[in-house]
Amino acid sequence: MPDASPATPSTQVPVDTPLLAPAALRRLLWLISAGFFMQSLDTTIVNTAVPAMAEALRVSPLDMRGALTSYVLTLAIFIPASPWLCNHFGTRRVFAGALAIFSLGSLLCGCATSLPQLILARIVQGLGGAALMPVGRYVLARTIDRRDFVRSMSTVATVGLLGSVIGPLLGGVLVQFAHWRWIFLINIPVGLAGWWLNQRAMPDYRSDQAERFDLSGFILFASASALLLYASELLADHRASLFALAICVLAALGCAASYVWHCHRTEHPVADLRLLQLPTVRISLAGNLFTRLGVSGMYLLVVIYLQVGCGWSPLQAGLMMLPQAAGSIAAKWMVAPLLDRMGYRLLLTGNALCVVLILLCFGVLGTSSPALVVAALMFIYGAFMGVQYTAMNTLIYVDLDRSHAAMASSMASTAQYLSMSFGIAAASVLMSLYLTGPAAAAYVTAFHWTVLSLAAMTLLSAGIFRQLTAPSVRLPLRKG
Repeated sequence: MPDASPATPSTQVPVDTPLLAPAALRRLLWLISAGFFMQSLDTTIVNTAVPAMAEALRVSPLDMRGALTSYVLTLAIFIPASPWLCNHFGTRRVFAGALAIFSLGSLLCGCATSLPQLILARIVQGLGGAALMPVGRYVLARTIDRRDFVRSMSTVATVGLLGSVIGPLLGGVLVQFAHWRWIFLINIPVGLAGWWLNQRAMPDYRSDQAERFDLSGFILFASASALLLYASELLADHRASLFALAICVLAALGCAASYVWHCHRTEHPVADLRLLQLPTVRISLAGNLFTRLGVSGMYLLVVIYLQVGCGWSPLQAGLMMLPQAAGSIAAKWMVAPLLDRMGYRLLLTGNALCVVLILLCFGVLGTSSPALVVAALMFIYGAFMGVQYTAMNTLIYVDLDRSHAAMASSMASTAQYLSMSFGIAAASVLMSLYLTGPAAAAYVTAFHWTVLSLAAMTLLSAGIFRQLTAPSVRLPLRKG
């Protein structure tokens, strides 16, 4: 148990919660980092195994996008339920349940024998993962002083990024020397350890008067998200008709418009769009969307380029992912000083332009490019993206009152994973459109054109962050 728990299971926690003692805070940071670790490990470890999994399941590497996007989309759809779950059941129970379901999903993934089975298992995994990051962010926002929030988030993200460091290498080793199923089974002991620590370190924030869950809004939001992703699958399927694609897109837009109408007429919507009145919230979410649309598919593209286009082994490709993770970890410690010196507007805008230039450099790599050049480019890319991710993830809280921390955390995580799912889908769809044949050279050419297209998409985020000004005055938004 924490040395100074802010609340007991039956007590409503005030907005300005007393801070934890240093020892209890360290345990809490380690626990939340474990949740981040499991997610980052699972994402990166799967990327390096995509070609081997595709061969074992008898599908093409690009067809494996369903196993990637189904997990991320499930996160995006169910993350908005996390504030209600926390208020109704308490953060401790929700986090414990999330760890248990995530571990069960990992077990089912390891037992899958076909792509549809794997996709269903990844959905189960996503159900558990949907609460890990938003609950963690919410607890930190409720517990840690605003002045230390950026540094604490950087610490948690850095420990979580160890999964990104271990994942590619471990994925390559397991695929090459054992079996791809172990890339999922490895999550189970981590989940058990996290569940044990949760009972001793997690504060139990809840409300005695939790509002009703916005089921209608949840269904509309989930339908719009799922239909848009399914439309991307139809776009990549050359056998699908344009009529079916148009119906799917129109239905998604109809659900989205209905949710906007519903949100402004509901006291406690599942995702409160009224928070968009704050410029920093609006710009943070929009910038996150276009940044991740441009870069979320890069890991899948690089793995396919290295293994299918250049003929590298899974272990070699996994080793090439290490510099990216190392660069991200090294740069995250610079975020707080850079923000103090430059501010959000200059840092996010300039850094986004640098990311665009790096993506253009990826577009000139060839089959004979030295491994040292690829590794250096991956390190630089990881460093700039580490700065961008951390700054984007903290921007949403700059002008926000703590009473809206749970909703803001939910919306930030939802936007992050929704844009990631569409980013992976967009990258795979673009590569399939550029792909002219099964030869390795065709994959390299398709990789080049896809990366150039993604660079143009990422450029839009720089224009969005350029709209930032000085911190805005807090608006009198309704609590809930």
